[in-house]
Amino acid sequence: MTALPRPALRIARVEAFVLRAPIATPVRTSFGTMHDRPALFVRVTDADGAHGWGEVWCNFPACGAEHRKNLIDTVLAPLLVALPHIDGPEAAFEHLSARSAVLAIQSGEPGPLAQAIAGIDLALWDLAARRAGQPLWRYLGGTGDRVDVYASGINPDGAHETAARMLASGHRAFKLKIGFGSDRDRANLRALRATLGDGHRLMVDANQAWTLAEALAMAPHLAPFALGWLEEPLRADRPWTEWQTLRDACPVPLAGGENLAGAARFDAALAAEVFAVVQPDAAKWGGISGCWPVIAAVQRAGRTYCPHYLGGGIGLLASAHLLSAVGGAGMLEIDANPNPLRSTLSGPLASIDDGRARLGDAPGIGLVPDLAHLRDACRAAA
Repeated sequence: MTALPRPALRIARVEAFVLRAPIATPVRTSFGTMHDRPALFVRVTDADGAHGWGEVWCNFPACGAEHRKNLIDTVLAPLLVALPHIDGPEAAFEHLSARSAVLAIQSGEPGPLAQAIAGIDLALWDLAARRAGQPLWRYLGGTGDRVDVYASGINPDGAHETAARMLASGHRAFKLKIGFGSDRDRANLRALRATLGDGHRLMVDANQAWTLAEALAMAPHLAPFALGWLEEPLRADRPWTEWQTLRDACPVPLAGGENLAGAARFDAALAAEVFAVVQPDAAKWGGISGCWPVIAAVQRAGRTYCPHYLGGGIGLLASAHLLSAVGGAGMLEIDANPNPLRSTLSGPLASIDDGRARLGDAPGIGLVPDLAHLRDACRAAA
């Protein structure tokens, strides 16, 4: 991986937009259910009128979208606009992180602030690539626009129907939500293997559902399904010794990282050698600036980088360009559940061919959202 570019920037405006799409079928995880799909998009405009788009993680609880917008409007945007110049998005990320560090402690909200900063960072990188007239993957030093993908977020209800639909649309790898009881989880896995056959990759995500004892009890039951990874079987804040115990006993490689924040936490995870697959979420912590050195460390350690992502289309495209830029054997996570704020903005990711997508050569992330059209799409989905 090469060093990130450092384009000179002068930011004139930072705007945040909340959109919310109703859904007919709730999205279930072991810790909660999504009854609508929120998105918080960020537009950053420089002094010359160039702009870029980013997205802030705001899935759970859904009311957090408005809160994070307020953090951008009242705290972070004034800090960024006040700078006479910036030596690239990395410098902006470091400035915003440093200036909000005490506030994060005082307010007890390090997560929401980090997520808002991540979305601004994504917008700055999109802006920089657009100004350079390059697709983001190439601007970051990538040599090809192809990304492998997998269908994610497969609910416990109707799992095999969802998998069959995604298989027909070109997907060749799939991830099932588990953590709903051993009998139900195994029944869904049997149904998916029957639907997919043995030739397609299948992974599972427990969403931090189990204690160590529960995970150890479940692990042997997963062996017959030839799984690519078991994601977040334990809470992300459990001691690394627990993860090591599970790693040594589990027949399936472990994955995690979406709920780690800060380079130190990722360094600790790599030192503990518990994850075969490491999954930072660039819209949840770090943006590209923070995740870039983490991904480099992951690849040096011989682990696989797979970006976590479950939101709207802007963050999905940014994650795709980041994955394309860094290369490796990782796959892009594409939500299998209906969400017009994703599908309307998927761009080239709407077309999957034999488990892969191509990002193309359009500048930046390759797409400019039409907010009025998106609001109409949300109303139409109601």
